[in-house]
Amino acid sequence: MPNYVFAYHGGGMPETPEEGQKVMAAWQAWYGEMGEALVDGGAPVGISKTVTTSGIDDNGGSNPLSGYTVVKADTMEAACEMAKGCPILDGGKGTVEVAQVHEM
Repeated sequence: MPNYVFAYHGGGMPETPEEGQKVMAAWQAWYGEMGEALVDGGAPVGISKTVTTSGIDDNGGSNPLSGYTVVKADTMEAACEMAKGCPILDGGKGTVEVAQVHEM
């Protein structure tokens, strides 16, 4: 069964400790729903740099990465169905990019 990366774009940091607890509970519940399909819960990431042939920019590109998760799924469609439950989608503040990991 192949692995898939869920690359998160957008979202935001909770403004209060209470909001942070609520957000973490939503993520933990989603991870629990995925069960053994969850390979690596991943993590949020900090501000990134974009490296190109013309240099290095501090902007993270046009749609900077905000975190990631790795899951196992039978198909791309199954992985996308799992991604639909991601808390980053709540409120329309973020997106999930799904990509299959190809073993080399």
